Amino acid sequence: MRRAGVRAVLASAVLLAGTACSSSGGIPVDGPRDTTGPPGASSPGAAASASPSGPPAPPAKGAATVVATVTTGLKSPWGAVALPDGDLLVASRDEGTIGRVDVETGKVTEIGKVPGVAASGEGGLLGLALSPSFAADRRVYAYFTTESDNRIARLRYDERRPAGQQLDAPDTILRDIPKGVVHNGGRIAFGPDKMLYAGTGEVGETGLAQDPKSLGGKILRMTPDGRPAPGNPTPGSLVYSLGHRNVQGLAWDDGKRLWASEFGQNTWDELNLIRPGKNYGWPKVEGKAGDPAFVDPAAQWKTDEASPSGLAYARGSLWMAGLRGERLWRIPLAGAEPSADPQPFFEEKYGRLRTVLATGGAQLMLITSETDGRGSPKSGDDRVLRLEVR
Repeated sequence: MRRAGVRAVLASAVLLAGTACSSSGGIPVDGPRDTTGPPGASSPGAAASASPSGPPAPPAKGAATVVATVTTGLKSPWGAVALPDGDLLVASRDEGTIGRVDVETGKVTEIGKVPGVAASGEGGLLGLALSPSFAADRRVYAYFTTESDNRIARLRYDERRPAGQQLDAPDTILRDIPKGVVHNGGRIAFGPDKMLYAGTGEVGETGLAQDPKSLGGKILRMTPDGRPAPGNPTPGSLVYSLGHRNVQGLAWDDGKRLWASEFGQNTWDELNLIRPGKNYGWPKVEGKAGDPAFVDPAAQWKTDEASPSGLAYARGSLWMAGLRGERLWRIPLAGAEPSADPQPFFEEKYGRLRTVLATGGAQLMLITSETDGRGSPKSGDDRVLRLEVR
């Protein structure tokens, strides 16, 4: 593809996302409307195979090719979103700033600093999401760590202002998410229902994951104003699912099913199909336990093969970024189940991988994470890579 055409392709993808839904990377989601409840409410078994009129199952073996290095020299990149014109916003966890990446030239321009960010350990400026009405309200949502908690705020983005001063003061919509040196969660995304979902961690206090009154170790579902979303499993509660150790990725497939990637402890990392009100077992179980009280993961990995972070959906497969595993995993789907064994790409080639965005058709954006204090940064790290996949 000619470089001048990249922005047009990405812009088309984001416009589609605005009329359907987006995950953390502006992922377009199609498929029939779920009239029985929020996304993920249907029984996994009911959609385990593709319908005769639905899209064909993806091949057991796919492909992923790096076709361009979009930019280099990023500092502790974490969350990212695609703007309507195709450019990217990328959060710096440790700097507390948001930069705009021109996808044609690679130029990075700081748009502003999020006040109140207190970066420490795994905390800092984490996930980003665009308002479903971004074209009208210009709101960027951010999940970040402060001195006292993790919280979610929205900031108006005004491109007419000078660089570095384009963000309004944050409007906090949710506070008092537990914080810690580790396991702060941080991924946020708007779903097909235009509700905001947030993956949180149990911050090393394992009991929080099973406590329905705690916001730690959960997937939360809320209105754009931060209130408990209509149709949540418990009326008046933000909790959508519980029993999580540290949710790091959120994505919806073309059947509007919600999937989440999650750090295990010493044995198993997980990919979970998320169903409202269900318990995913931590700390009582890790990986597939066969215990009817908990939901087993759809796929699992040894921790040195994954330590998963970002998650995206494209070409009938989920694509999961691995930190410790230093690879990108492809998980082909047939309805609500993997249709073949997960397939790895780029093993130890680009280092730790933090975020993956679907930007339309066969394109992904992959963001490395070598400058987060746990990598071995080389010249050019961290970088954004443009992929073509099938």
